[in-house]
Amino acid sequence: MAATVHEHGRESTRHWQGRTHPAYANMVGPFGGITAAQALQAVMQHPERLGEPISFTVNFAAALSDGAFRVESRPVRTNRSTQHWVVSISQTDPAGVESVVLTATAVTAARRTTWSAADAVMPAVPAPGSIAGSSRPARVAWFQRYDMRPCSGDFPADWNGAEADSVSRLWMRDDPPRPLDFCSLTALADVFFPRVWRRRALMTPVGTVSMTVYFHAGAAELAATGEGYLLGQARAQSFFNGFFDQSAELWNEAGDLLATTHQIVYFKE
Repeated sequence: MAATVHEHGRESTRHWQGRTHPAYANMVGPFGGITAAQALQAVMQHPERLGEPISFTVNFAAALSDGAFRVESRPVRTNRSTQHWVVSISQTDPAGVESVVLTATAVTAARRTTWSAADAVMPAVPAPGSIAGSSRPARVAWFQRYDMRPCSGDFPADWNGAEADSVSRLWMRDDPPRPLDFCSLTALADVFFPRVWRRRALMTPVGTVSMTVYFHAGAAELAATGEGYLLGQARAQSFFNGFFDQSAELWNEAGDLLATTHQIVYFKE
């Protein structure tokens, strides 16, 4: 089966820079959402792709360096309704050695119209226009690319080790606004700050190890969402010996559940 290879240069939206917000200095690597979106784009652009994404899992083996990188996508099995993919991102170091920094698997499918329902209930929150946006550190490049309006569970007011619940709710969209698609939805699924900072207000270093996004809408539904806000709700279930999980749901303003996501995150004690 054919593989599609993409060569990418520098991407300013993926850099963590400066110490404007104390928490951001404790990220192990660059913003994983945009890296995951670029990996999914390699599938979306493949000429042999069947249908639309229903599941996408990325494993962050190492942090991307500031420079060019190589993305390879390959369909490994095509069935009547589903197609299975393997994706990787690699970089060449100054010594000329190429190594893998990300692996991923994706499942695309030719959806058919059937009975559909969503059991997840969208939280009742104020409209995005009534909520002020988060302050955005000027030197944190990726943060400048999103309009985020927290409803509840924002950053701790004081980094004093106090414990709280791990739930956050916020409205979010690209900035400048752009029509929603599968790749931008993937990136938005990783916008939430790490749950350990919410659960216990300490600036511990963190980094996502693996993230899965499940898509509950097709291209037509994403197009209907357009440039509107998405409501995201994130929480953790467990913090154990250096790792914690983080789950989230993303709805559009019409109340349609577009995606759910789950990830495992490293934190340093």
